[in-house]
Amino acid sequence: MAATAGGEPAEPNPEEFVYGEEDFVLQAAGWGDPDFAPSRFDRVLLAGWSDRMERGLFRYRLGPLPTRVLPGAVHLVVQLNEQRSAERRPPQPVRSLRDPFDPAAFNFTRLRPAELLFRLRRAGGPGPPPEPLLVAINASPLERGHVLLLPDPARRLPQALTAPALRGALEAALLSAHPGFRVGFNGLGGGASVNHLHLHGLYLDRPLPLEEAPAEPLGPRLALLRTGPAPAFLFFASDPAALEPVSRAVCRAAEHLGGAGLACNVLATRGDPPAGPGTGGGRGLRVLLWARRPLFGPKAGEPFAVALCELAGLLPLPTEPLYRNITEEQALSAIRQHLLPEPELLHLGGELARLLER
Repeated sequence: MAATAGGEPAEPNPEEFVYGEEDFVLQAAGWGDPDFAPSRFDRVLLAGWSDRMERGLFRYRLGPLPTRVLPGAVHLVVQLNEQRSAERRPPQPVRSLRDPFDPAAFNFTRLRPAELLFRLRRAGGPGPPPEPLLVAINASPLERGHVLLLPDPARRLPQALTAPALRGALEAALLSAHPGFRVGFNGLGGGASVNHLHLHGLYLDRPLPLEEAPAEPLGPRLALLRTGPAPAFLFFASDPAALEPVSRAVCRAAEHLGGAGLACNVLATRGDPPAGPGTGGGRGLRVLLWARRPLFGPKAGEPFAVALCELAGLLPLPTEPLYRNITEEQALSAIRQHLLPEPELLHLGGELARLLER
């Protein structure tokens, strides 16, 4: 990235990907659909990502990853990704949920221009447009097409979720025709490795139970989803017009968690309404918010770090013996030590439901 005369990083100037409501894919392809056709967004993103891989801009070359489903009731998906564990940039030390941005630490103003794929910008449509997002490669990818979604890096925002950034990421999810393109966020104390506002976008080529499992209603706009390795608060956007209020609601809830001393993770995925499939209404976007005990620094004896993928049921594992031998019981034990006891979770759910009714 070029520098200005004063030595500060210059504003990157990648090509723009301008989209309108006509580009939203309201019903993505089904799993295994032989007629699946990638959207314009998919084609541009994956072509740019593959080009950067061929040019050697990643920390490692990502090939097919060994993957299996653990025997058991939860159907956890485990993947072996030894290179990510060994070659990724060490996570930044985090001391609190409210650490300020540190210009001396690695941040996204230091990305090389070639790491930027394009800038997402919506034109037209109802209401104010979401915040434009830079789409950059994640140099230590979990999967093919793993990207970072970055609000203007020059603003130097810490890793605290904002409604405009989340709304832009949710719109990006609707630009993909792939059923497994998901977007997510790791908060401070919840697995974030860089304290500079960013979200993730990635293609996961497997369905997850949390896409369709029924959830328990907590209020008009909030439900509790117990399916999977970790219960999550569930928000649902049935159409593009719902993305703005859902983004605000998720961020109000995340802010409440931070005030209570809790970390959070967020995942948005295509899915059924909260009551489950066949209950009326089509599929939309399920947005899951996990509340958890914050963790600052590595925890001794942990077999793997726990962030949004692990909470959703996908476990990238760092070594072949762990990949070969881990059991569902061991994996769930590692994940659930970060979670809240059920009485505390239910009390928090009541607080959030009342908060969102105001």
